[in-house]
Amino acid sequence: MAFEEWGPLAGLIGTWESGYDGLDVSYHNIEGKIEETPYREKTTFKNFGPVDNGDQCLYGLDYRTAIYREGEDLPFHTEIGYWMWDAAEKQVMRCFIIPRAQTLIAGGTVEPDATSFRLESVLGSNVYGILSNPHLDRIAHTTRFDVTITVNGDTFSYDETTVIEHKKFPTVVMHTDRNTLKRVSWEA
Repeated sequence: MAFEEWGPLAGLIGTWESGYDGLDVSYHNIEGKIEETPYREKTTFKNFGPVDNGDQCLYGLDYRTAIYREGEDLPFHTEIGYWMWDAAEKQVMRCFIIPRAQTLIAGGTVEPDATSFRLESVLGSNVYGILSNPHLDRIAHTTRFDVTITVNGDTFSYDETTVIEHKKFPTVVMHTDRNTLKRVSWEA
């Protein structure tokens, strides 16, 4: 299938799933410590565009992801958002919200034919930044997010780190998530 207008995002179009190969390493409030959680995931990327902002032209992916612990029917983590490609500026942008009332825009300069790229977001940035609700800002202050994406045919991998100044933990928490998914359909 040809989706040249979507640049480096073209390879993500479709529905992706994994077994319990994902690994979430994060602070667990109940246990009061850093724990590892294996997970399975389903993510869909549906293409749309063009989106014209004056002289800026974007092509995007509407995405949804749900992440499940083994033996559970309801996801413990979900995201909804957009991945956008600005060919003129060579910018990939990922805009998403999680159901803890936290949102961010991560981005980076990426070549149109790249199959691996890195996006980042920093608290306080007017361009690629992080916003949290008042409770999270006080208790689990997120200061940085970065993700590396690799698309290889029908395999999609990511490795992401969220840096959190957690009031219940004595040091900065490096919340990491890693997974490799397989494309199960070109349709989202």
